[in-house]
Amino acid sequence: MTTVRQRRAGKGTEAAEDQPSEEKNVKPDGKILSDHTGGKLWNVLSISVGGIVALSLGLLTSVYVATLHENDLWFSNIKEVEREISFRTECGLYYSYYKQMIQAASIQQGIVNCKQYLEPVYFYIYTLFGLQAVYVIALYVTSWLLSGTWLSGLLAACWYITNRTDTTRVEFTIPLRENWALPFFAVQIAAITYLLRTHLQPVQERLTVTAVFIATFLFSLTWQFNQFMMLIQALALFILDCFDMLPTAKVTWLYIIQISALLLVCVLQFFNSMILGSLLISFNASVLIARTIQKNLKKGGLLNRLGKLILHVLLVLCLTLLINKFIKKSLNLESDEHIFKFLKAKFGFGATRDFDANLYLCEEAFGLLPLNTFSRLSDTLLFYIYVFVLFLMTVAAVIVAFQNLSGSNQVQFMEKMEECTITLKPDAAYNLIHTVLFGCLALSTMRMKYLWTSHMCVFASFGLCSTEVWKLILKCIHLYTSQRTHVIKYSIPIITLLYISYKFWPGIMDELSELREFYDPDTVELMNWIKSSTPNTAVFAGSMQLLAGVKLCTGRTLTNHPHYEDKNLRERTKQIYQIYAKRSPEDVYGILRSFGTDYVILEDSICYERRHSRGCRLRDLLDIANGHIMDGLGENEPDLKPSLKCQGTKPLASSEESSTRTNTAPGEREQLLLCPRFQGLPARAKHAGEGWSSGEQSVLAEAWGCGTGGKKGYVSCS
Repeated sequence: MTTVRQRRAGKGTEAAEDQPSEEKNVKPDGKILSDHTGGKLWNVLSISVGGIVALSLGLLTSVYVATLHENDLWFSNIKEVEREISFRTECGLYYSYYKQMIQAASIQQGIVNCKQYLEPVYFYIYTLFGLQAVYVIALYVTSWLLSGTWLSGLLAACWYITNRTDTTRVEFTIPLRENWALPFFAVQIAAITYLLRTHLQPVQERLTVTAVFIATFLFSLTWQFNQFMMLIQALALFILDCFDMLPTAKVTWLYIIQISALLLVCVLQFFNSMILGSLLISFNASVLIARTIQKNLKKGGLLNRLGKLILHVLLVLCLTLLINKFIKKSLNLESDEHIFKFLKAKFGFGATRDFDANLYLCEEAFGLLPLNTFSRLSDTLLFYIYVFVLFLMTVAAVIVAFQNLSGSNQVQFMEKMEECTITLKPDAAYNLIHTVLFGCLALSTMRMKYLWTSHMCVFASFGLCSTEVWKLILKCIHLYTSQRTHVIKYSIPIITLLYISYKFWPGIMDELSELREFYDPDTVELMNWIKSSTPNTAVFAGSMQLLAGVKLCTGRTLTNHPHYEDKNLRERTKQIYQIYAKRSPEDVYGILRSFGTDYVILEDSICYERRHSRGCRLRDLLDIANGHIMDGLGENEPDLKPSLKCQGTKPLASSEESSTRTNTAPGEREQLLLCPRFQGLPARAKHAGEGWSSGEQSVLAEAWGCGTGGKKGYVSCS
């Protein structure tokens, strides 16, 4: 609670007014007691109804996304290999570990066998869909806590469902780590919101702190980006604490909880070094140290406090950088360096030729949030209401922060500030800064929008159902009465719910009735060929995304996969990708054999890539990193040079033309094999020397160092 309200609560007139009401409750006539009892019964009834609505909405959301998944793929009817292929890219990698545990010979090697109750794949996906129920209930409860009415939670849940395109992607990326983590993050926010309420009993406070720790731990355990999300959360706490808008003791507990949860995760993940070198641990430790060094930080006049605050911020930043640098230097940590290279290039602090950083920069998911997102959110009125509430709350926050820093005792000013003070309770203040910071993150990086849009539903519904917000608005236009406030508080949300139901219910029904079927015969054929035609010990190289599917569907050994938080694995992936770069056959063959590769999978979608423009194609990123000029029309940086390794090679002609060998100019790769660019290879799965013409066989033998029909080989697929 802010200072202004605490001062007003101490007035003698208010204390005098409160005392008789307490005495009236014990009058022998029982009338007032009856009213008090009736109020309690009404509260119990309201909480019971609100809880039932929350559970119902959570279960309905879970069933809804499960139905969409089934209707989109006909998951119950397709073969097991097709089900596994439907887990695209890194999703397949994550599911493969679950499959490995299920197929283990004993409980010690795996987990309890559940096949007699439910198919393992359904146990897995239903668990994820069940977590969606937890997610929606947590959003519902957070909005309810902020506004004081479960109608706000109902509106938040409805907005989450009707804006599903922008609030979740669980139905088509089931095993992604964020789908495990975000429900726990929502539970954590709900617990923090409750913890920041005033006048909690000691038992309530201890239980809530425990809930915050458990939710923080589970969130940290399930997502590789946990440290960056919690760093933003720590920044929100730091800002509010600096402006004296949160209880310092509770903020300290939250800092300690974050550090403790991360350290516990570090131990459970076999001492994951990336966690030890996280900025979050360094920042939280720096804040706690700076507090110890700087005494009386929140005392003094406006200018005095501003000076202390600036010094405090600088001290925390310097300590954070020093501690983080010391930890990384001492432990030789480089696991997250690609992220900082990416951020440096993204925000214009210098161009980079680093392959890993450019790989992120060229992905749409890591670009700016598209403008059409706001038009979709506006269709449900969510964005309009969110901006309106955000504006009011931000103005209130600025005024309250200024008042807290200035320490003014003027009674008239405090009376004018009453409305703002009530609106900006500590729990509301935290959620305000939370939504602002995560909004900035979403605007800069589209993939992170799901952290913002779900909280947007909570924040907008809270504002629409908040007595304090409507009281402030009506007082500003001189129309305030208690009855009018309550009428608006309930009528506007109900009208909004009716509008959403009328506009979007038919679309939801149409969506649920639309039936599709999974169809990817080329990949199915590839996986079946690998299982039937290659030894179990065969080692495969290729793109990270496809190899994840190979591991899941065939169990073969891989040279690389999509776990990109390990520096050695990132370097290995870059080396494997030289199959698409301007490198000599001897270099490529040497690289592949150094990793024990028996087969390499070549993809037309990479060779003929059109999804990205020139400069962002995978082969372009490799050429730039290798210092070579890019293919196609367009400019190149002056210091990039043609690949000398490719001069005088004799590439294989494209499959549309003949299979004869022809000379080509240096660097030309429209038809090549030996450079090696593999666009010319027929899009089919074959072992080297099997099913090719004599000319093709000889080229393959020369390229890969294997005789016709030899032991070494490769796979080419669409």
